[in-house]
Amino acid sequence: MNRSGEALEKNTRGRCLLDNWVEERASALLDKTNDRAQIHRSGHKGILSADMTAKVQDITTMKAEFTHPTDLRVRQRGIGGELFEKHLYQSIREQVLKEWSPPVPPAELVSTTKDDYGAEGFKPTFPDPSWEHNFRSEQAITFWSENHKKIQGVTPVRSRDTPFKKNSSFSTPISARLDDDEKNQHL
Repeated sequence: MNRSGEALEKNTRGRCLLDNWVEERASALLDKTNDRAQIHRSGHKGILSADMTAKVQDITTMKAEFTHPTDLRVRQRGIGGELFEKHLYQSIREQVLKEWSPPVPPAELVSTTKDDYGAEGFKPTFPDPSWEHNFRSEQAITFWSENHKKIQGVTPVRSRDTPFKKNSSFSTPISARLDDDEKNQHL
């Protein structure tokens, strides 16, 4: 008995279909109607293809997948010929680029200051300093140092030269301060 429950006659001549119930069921009718010698010579017709007039392909899987390499790994052309061809392609490319894209005119680079504020014949003059300046010891004059009274959140300024130096009067209690002038201002 096979898996489908049908009793099949044992295949003693050709053992290729032995115990293969799918193939046995597909070819059981053909085995009984055709001659055994004919079946072994030409096989069962109609199992693989329903088209009886179709020809079998003459190419195998091995021939289709594993072809001979096309690269012979031997130089087919000389170096001079290859260099000439590259030079020819490059020169043609440059000619085509010249024809299709004309050169871009140079851009006129003018800043806003030069365009709007530059006057012909203007020569800037710097005033002479009224006293000697020392950049190491003097405080720099900036917008913030000039307008420190208008800024919110700045601690009281003790000297005009150094408005942004560390000042502990912010955290000192009013009663502990020594300056009477500032006490009177806060009270």
